Amino acid sequence: MSLFIIGDVHGCFHTYLKLMDQWEPKTETLIQLGDLIDRGNFSPLTIRLAFEVKKVFKNSVHFLKGNHEQMMLRYLQGDDHSDHWLDNGGRETLEQFKKHKLDPNFYLGWMNTMPLFWENKNVLISHAGFSGNGSPFELTNPDGVLWNRKPIIHMGKVQVIGHTPRIDAKPEFMSNCNTWNIDTGAYKGNCLTGIKLKNDGTFIESISVPTDPKDILEKSSIHASLLNASQAGKSRIQN
Repeated sequence: MSLFIIGDVHGCFHTYLKLMDQWEPKTETLIQLGDLIDRGNFSPLTIRLAFEVKKVFKNSVHFLKGNHEQMMLRYLQGDDHSDHWLDNGGRETLEQFKKHKLDPNFYLGWMNTMPLFWENKNVLISHAGFSGNGSPFELTNPDGVLWNRKPIIHMGKVQVIGHTPRIDAKPEFMSNCNTWNIDTGAYKGNCLTGIKLKNDGTFIESISVPTDPKDILEKSSIHASLLNASQAGKSRIQN
């Protein structure tokens, strides 16, 4: 089985569906490297789809935990009483769950089982990569596999990561650490990227699907409406 690895989705459900059309379940193991939720307009539908795909395909699909899943878990389980998650897309995500009449708590048990990494003899996949600082699997380590922004160390395997959006919206291979970064900023209106590797880590192809406007434009429209309403209010006050 070859590998099909998908980057940060961030609630871009329609874009995600288009990229999933490129998956060949009979010959490819599917791995999504975390951050299914927040930022985009359809986090609940994205989570529901992943949950159903995992139920059907079981051990041939793997959804890793990203820092946004971790923030959501901590908030909904009462472990974080701050606005950390709410201020990083969680507030909109909760509103989306209400809109779609879905209960986020239904998915918490499954999300708690999401692994922090996937590996075979030649490939190592995680959300943010291995920095070599502290315990990589400590959930609160800022340099661990959930949160890391520091340079990636060579782990003796081909690494695939996301978490830090590529400025040029193109997947990048960093030869010094033998690592692919495939976060191409779907929620920024760029594209969602997946790469296909042979089981030994040999590159086959990368596939980038432009972000579907439905996944992000509603947010801009809402912001514009709020801005217009605010300006109209100011005008009335001034007049």
